Amino acid sequence: PDEGCYIHGLFLEGARWDPTAFQLVESRPKELYTEMAVIWLLPVPNRKPPATGTYLCPIYKTLTRAGTLSTTGHSTNYVIAVEIPTDKPQKHWIKRGTALVCALDF
Repeated sequence: PDEGCYIHGLFLEGARWDPTAFQLVESRPKELYTEMAVIWLLPVPNRKPPATGTYLCPIYKTLTRAGTLSTTGHSTNYVIAVEIPTDKPQKHWIKRGTALVCALDF
């Protein structure tokens, strides 16, 4: 794109992306990981995140979320968090352990 960048090839754990509703929805039965749609990262200076309607979803390098804490206090496996549209509150997805993963172990 002219501004920002596209991210593709991520996998969702604990939820799935609904391409018709353009939001996070519950996983289907026996579905552990699903492919995430392409994400467009667009930098906006001094942007305030919306209070509702999004889930601040963490992105991890691998399925192992633990690791040695770096100076930021995050796991060394942690990459960044992205806002994903949803009609449920953040705590709903946090309880399910919903996260994006760069690479699956198999």
